[in-house]
Order: sequence, then C-alpha cells, then structure tokens
Amino acid sequence: MAAEELTLSSHIQHHLTNAKMCSTDAGLAFNKACADSGFWTWHVDTLAWSIGLGLIFLWIFRSAAKKSTTGVPGKFQCFIEMIVEFVGDNVRDTYHGNSKLIAPLALTIFVWVFLMNLMDLIPVDFLPAFAGFVGETAFGMDSHDVYMKIVPTTDINMTAALAIGVLILMIGYSIRIKGIGGFIAELTLHPFSSNNKVAMIFLIPCNLLLETIALVAKPFSLALRLFGNLYAGEMIFILIGAIGLMQLPLHFIWAVFHILVIVLQAFVFMMLTIVYLAWQVQKIATNNL
Repeated sequence: MAAEELTLSSHIQHHLTNAKMCSTDAGLAFNKACADSGFWTWHVDTLAWSIGLGLIFLWIFRSAAKKSTTGVPGKFQCFIEMIVEFVGDNVRDTYHGNSKLIAPLALTIFVWVFLMNLMDLIPVDFLPAFAGFVGETAFGMDSHDVYMKIVPTTDINMTAALAIGVLILMIGYSIRIKGIGGFIAELTLHPFSSNNKVAMIFLIPCNLLLETIALVAKPFSLALRLFGNLYAGEMIFILIGAIGLMQLPLHFIWAVFHILVIVLQAFVFMMLTIVYLAWQVQKIATNNL
C-alpha cells in the first residue's frame, strides 16, 4: 500500500514539476541540479509554451488580417471578427476613456490566456511522456528526470508576471494622466484628508499604506485567481490520468466541464484588467472634481 501511494505521489509530483534551467559555478544546469539555485531559476517549459502560444496568436490574427476581404467573409474571417467584436463591445462598455491601447491589450490578454489555458485539455501524460522518450533516446537521460509542464497558467510565476504587467499599466496610466506629482498625491492624500496640515502629516502614512495595498492587491488577485483555477483543474486531470485505462472517458467528461473554466478565466482576466485601468482613470477624474 505504501509503495502504491509513493508511486501515485511521485506521478503527481513529476507532472507538477517544471523543467528548470539555472546557472551554477560549473555552467548551465537543469532540473534537479537547480534545486538550490535560488531565485534565478528559469522555468523553460513555461517560457517556451507561453512564448510559442503568443506567436501562434500573432500568426493567426495576422493571417486573418492579410486575408480579410470587404466582400462575403469566409468562416475563418468570421470567427476572428466575432472574437474582435466581442472584445471590442466589452471594452466600450467598460472603459470610457480615450486610449488606442486598451482594445488591443484586451484582445491580446483574452486570446493569449485562453490559448495557455487550452493546453489543459491535452491528456496530461501525452507530451510529458513524449519529452521523456526524446530525453531518453536522444540524450541518454532517465525519463523520470525529464519534466514538461505544458500549461503556463498553472505556474504561479507566469500568472504573477501577467499581474506585474497589469500593475505597471495601472501605474503608467496614473502617471500619464496626472503626472508623477499627481500619482504621489493620489497615494498619500486619499482617502483620508484634513485641512489641518499637522493632522494631514499623520494621515499621509495611513493613506500611503491603504492605497498601496489596494493598488497591488487588484492585479495580484488576478494572478492568484487564474493560477488557482487552472492548477486545480490540472490536478484533477493528473489524478484522472493516474487511474490507467479509464482515464480517456473521464478525461473527456472533465474536459467538457473544464472548457467553461478555460474560457471564463480568460474572460475574467481580460475584464478585470480593463476594469482596473478604467477605475484608475475614473478615480483620477473624481479626484480632480
């Protein structure tokens, strides 16, 4: 029984481990050799799949733009136009400022996150087993030491990187509209204020603490929400994959339900990004009244 539990535990651990690359005194090292490498460890599978899927997104939409026609559109053009119009309608309903960046940003976030989430529908043993086979036959490695985590959004580093991007945009929009001085005043003079200068001096640290927490919490809640939902879904797929021959029917049943999660999480990430940017613009406008 202990051996069976150990086997299941090692199976789960293997599927949840990223392929790592790091720099050591001896040069570049991979996977287990990076156990003590610290912060500067690259998750090469997350980077490869996320960048690759981003390039696929660009290629698909560029191909649609080049082949677009003003006449009767084909099915491919109709599909792309439906996505663009869907995103555009949500942007217009949510963001009431003037910006040429918001709509392309929303489209990029929605499609890119969707494609990364979509990798969760590939049977969990397929690509990791293929990577292990290549590592064993081509490089003489032990297949159990070859890792391949194919869903970038199940890596907290990826979702945190997306969140940092959103945070930078929020700060950038505040500085662009109100200036550095206005951005600092926004963090230090609200929500508590007083006409008494001495009282205001004591209120500034409280305002700074509250506003900084509010600013940082919004994008990072995006990261944790996306990571948590996709990680949980991937864990269920791994557990289904561990049962053997029955995994494909159960995988299909769970995948049908998980399609909703995949689309919904991409949509939520897109919408909340727009809402947070719109909130910054609205907040600035309100403070100027």
